[in-house]
Amino acid sequence: MCNEKFCAKFANMKDLVSYTGGYRSLIAYRKAEIIYDITYYFCEKYLKRGDRTIDQMVQAARSGKQNIIEATEAAATSSETLLKLLNVARASLHELLADYEDYLRVRNLRMWANDSAEVKAMRKLGREHDDSEYFLALAQSRSDEVISNMAIVLIHQADMLLSRYIQYQYNIFVKNGGFRESLTKARLDFRNKH
Repeated sequence: MCNEKFCAKFANMKDLVSYTGGYRSLIAYRKAEIIYDITYYFCEKYLKRGDRTIDQMVQAARSGKQNIIEATEAAATSSETLLKLLNVARASLHELLADYEDYLRVRNLRMWANDSAEVKAMRKLGREHDDSEYFLALAQSRSDEVISNMAIVLIHQADMLLSRYIQYQYNIFVKNGGFRESLTKARLDFRNKH
């Protein structure tokens, strides 16, 4: 329990350090989680043990997901860290995208064209479903070619969502400033009242 004077001094702290977190509510996070789960399954099923690609793909997928978590948790005190980590998540997903494209290319498997019926259907599924279990069940009944293409479409969707979220957070920063500005304003407000 704090005394009245101490509590009054820090009454606005909740406003100053607004907890953001809430990464599970972000569609981009849920999409990244789906991508991680599909990638883990894909690597376990279709790549040979000892292949360095397994670690690289799983780590890129994990980094895409985990950096969204870290970004949203860091957002309370650092807009810069938020934006940097969201971009790291995007970069990791792009690395994974290249791995899936390489997998298809070196094995002479078909990559779905952007205007193909398969891509359109997968985009629709990506918009309608955001739970990993749904896509994992789908992947478990598909070939390596189909899973790779599914992942490619989902990565493009996650990238678009992350790009929009980065722009949104950037606009908030430009409009409202960051944590340092909030600290300075709080200090000036305190001085002016006392």
